[in-house]
Amino acid sequence: MRVSRAQAEANREAVINVASQLFREHGFDGIGLKDLMKGAGLTKGGFYKQFESKDDLAAQASKRAMESATRRWSTAAENSADPLEAVVAFYLSEGHRQERSDGCPLVALGSDAARQSEEVRAPFQEGIEAHLQILDELMAEPEGVEPRHKAMAILSLMVGAVTISRVLSDGAMSQDVLEAAADEVRRIARSPDVQ
Repeated sequence: MRVSRAQAEANREAVINVASQLFREHGFDGIGLKDLMKGAGLTKGGFYKQFESKDDLAAQASKRAMESATRRWSTAAENSADPLEAVVAFYLSEGHRQERSDGCPLVALGSDAARQSEEVRAPFQEGIEAHLQILDELMAEPEGVEPRHKAMAILSLMVGAVTISRVLSDGAMSQDVLEAAADEVRRIARSPDVQ
């Protein structure tokens, strides 16, 4: 049975959205095409009409996940009198720590992405650059001071803290990691000598 172009595009978008979540939950190799397609309410038979390969889907899903993560940072920042603090509070929170399928793709897939093809890694590079750009804009630096190194340190610290907090089974220690990271992010952001 043939589907219209509009329906085919809607199906493709549904698969990308579902894959974006399921890859974050299970990893790139932790879920097969059959289950990805089933999650979108479709059969595996339509996969190759929509995507060239699983890497193609992984790249599209990673791009979607990174764009979503960047949007969430921007939304947190734009609705606050202290935008950097709002991003830190959102990202280094218990709620975000528990978001497996909608949380940060760098936390969920970072080490997995490093072992993937360039096609799959490219959206992570773009997403990291977008996150760094947001952090650059949120840090009020004196004229002529480039905040890039601070942004890199802050992003690395935040991603690492959420990763470690998810590994820990001790809930109190997990929360302490997030709080310690938030304190250190604030210190780095205020420090005039981290460049």
